[in-house]
Amino acid sequence: MKFELIEGLTSISVDSTVTLAFAAVLLLLGYFVKNKVKLLDKYCIPAPVIGGFIFMFITWLGHLSGTFAFTFDNIFQSAFMLAFFTTVGLGASYKLLVKGGKLLIVYWLIAGVVSILQNILGIAVSKAIGLEAPYALLASAISMIGGHGAALSYGTTFSEMGYEVAPLVGAAAATFGLISAVLIGGPLGRRLIVKYDLKPEEDSSFDTSVTDINASAGHKLSSLDIIKNVAAILVCMAFGTIIAGWISKLINMGFPTYVGAMFVAVILRNINEKANLYRFDFNLVDEIGNVMLNLYLSLALMTLKLWELSGLIGGVLVVLFSQVILISLLGYFVIFRVLGKNYDAAVMVAGLAGHGLGATPSAIVNMTAVNEKYGMSRKAMMIVPIVGAFLVDIIYQPQTIWFIKTFVENLK
Repeated sequence: MKFELIEGLTSISVDSTVTLAFAAVLLLLGYFVKNKVKLLDKYCIPAPVIGGFIFMFITWLGHLSGTFAFTFDNIFQSAFMLAFFTTVGLGASYKLLVKGGKLLIVYWLIAGVVSILQNILGIAVSKAIGLEAPYALLASAISMIGGHGAALSYGTTFSEMGYEVAPLVGAAAATFGLISAVLIGGPLGRRLIVKYDLKPEEDSSFDTSVTDINASAGHKLSSLDIIKNVAAILVCMAFGTIIAGWISKLINMGFPTYVGAMFVAVILRNINEKANLYRFDFNLVDEIGNVMLNLYLSLALMTLKLWELSGLIGGVLVVLFSQVILISLLGYFVIFRVLGKNYDAAVMVAGLAGHGLGATPSAIVNMTAVNEKYGMSRKAMMIVPIVGAFLVDIIYQPQTIWFIKTFVENLK
């Protein structure tokens, strides 16, 4: 940690190790505050969100007062996200996927339709209030579903077309989406569960024996078994990154590395079930994934610049609030019923709010908060990441490009 006084501003430079330590402490602080403040626990606000928000407001006060600022070396965030999605893939037994097949397709189509409605809403609001189309689209599916990466990519493209503040608008919109996603997802799922007195349905959920493989066999994992499970995660991450790079070149556009890692992990999991290459332990892998997810989100939130939202004025802010209202109303009144009006449906609505406004890790942390309080929904935890991480892009990307070509002026 390095302190420098620059024109009255105390600049605090934090290396990668200290940044990670900050995130871990804030995560623990989040759990502590959540346990103490019953309202936060009642409405399923995730612990990393609480800790991250506390620090985010501290950095905002420093910026507002002009007294101090943090500079983080945040190299672990992408690796943790990659590791998390790898553990999701390793949990995808073919037997589980078969059981969720029909529901997966339904949820995928729902997510795709939602992305189209977001762009329609953005354009409709922009027409009503006189907002230019690129800024409306940046406040719609691009940043709501695509997140910061897509917002930066499309924002840069719009900037080159003459819309100079597009990258800033995109970054601010994605930040707004991430924050709103983790604030409304848990409460939305919780409201549905409480209103309809929903309980996890053991007989209709995924094959829960997956979580008891080692216990049923009567074996305790050795140190070597643990190393093999960790090594499998790392190997999937490596091969997934390489394969994602190949696909990017093949399709001449960016392909998420975490999607590659997740599907390599799916392949390994199912090969291992036949070949018994190593003693796979779902509980161990699941807990590793949980740690990676929580640290990822803690890192993501603590390094957000809250003052970037000051750029969201006028029409852009109207579009963003409209997107939050759209997701909330659709989730509560329509999607919940289409998905079956049961416990799994309620948890999936919480997940949809996560990746429909922010990012797939936000969806997982929303569902995890609900699961910890009311019980596990394995269908939701399997289906939502697959759709949010990759499948929704099959619908979201082409239709977004169509909206850009149709409504954006000065398109080259």
